[in-house]
Amino acid sequence: MKTALIDPQSVRVHITVKSSNKKVGPVPVTTSQKAKSCPLTCPFINKGCYAKSGPLALHWAKVEKGERGGNWNDLCEFVQGLPLSQFWRMNQAGDLFNTGGLIDTGLLNSLVKANKNKKGYTYTHHVLNAHNVSQIKKANKKGFTINASCQSLAECDKAIAKGLPTVCVVDSDKPTPKTTPAGHKVLVCPAQSSARHTDCNTCRLCSNAERNNLVIAFKAHGTQKKAVNELIAQ
Repeated sequence: MKTALIDPQSVRVHITVKSSNKKVGPVPVTTSQKAKSCPLTCPFINKGCYAKSGPLALHWAKVEKGERGGNWNDLCEFVQGLPLSQFWRMNQAGDLFNTGGLIDTGLLNSLVKANKNKKGYTYTHHVLNAHNVSQIKKANKKGFTINASCQSLAECDKAIAKGLPTVCVVDSDKPTPKTTPAGHKVLVCPAQSSARHTDCNTCRLCSNAERNNLVIAFKAHGTQKKAVNELIAQ
C-alpha cells in the first residue's frame, strides 16, 4: 500500500533544545503540528488528550498556527547535528505525519537517517495496519524507537504479536495489572511509580525497542485524567 509523500517544507515542527518538563528531563524534545500528524482514529483526539491543556496546549497552538518551529528539513538537520548517542524525544505533542492514516515514508525515512547513532524515540496512536507496522518496524530496527500506544492491555498483546514495543494508558483509579491477558509483564512508568525521582532521561525504557515484550503503563493524570479514565472504561 502506497501513500502520497508529504512535502518536508509543508509541515511544522518545533524543537525545544532542552526540555524543562520534569517528567522528561533536560533533553531535546519536539512538538509537531496536529494537522497532518495526529490520526483521526486516536481515541483521545477530541477528548482526553493531555497536550490540550496547560502550557503545552498554548505552545502547541502556536506551532499549529506557524508562529513557532520550522519545517521537517530543519528538524532533520537539528537531529543530525546532535552529539553521538544523544537521547531525545520526538513529539511531546503530535504524532507521525501521515496521509489518510498512513505514515509518510519519506519523512520518516529522512528522520531515521538523521537519527543514526543518536537515541531518538516516540509514540504513535496510528492504526497498526500492514503499512504502518512495516514503517514502525523498519524505524525501530535502525535505531529510532517508535512505541505503539494502546488503550488496553489486550491491544498491547496484539501489538506485541506484530513485533512492536508497546505502551498503554491505564485507569488511574484502579490497580494496574501486573501482566497482560497473554502474560506479558506490565510496568507502571517509573516516573509515576518510583519513590525516588526518575525522569525519561534516567529511565529510557521507552527508547528500548527490544525490551523483551515489557509493556510500559501510564496512569491517566493531569486535568484530563477523568476523561481518560472514562474513555478507557468504554
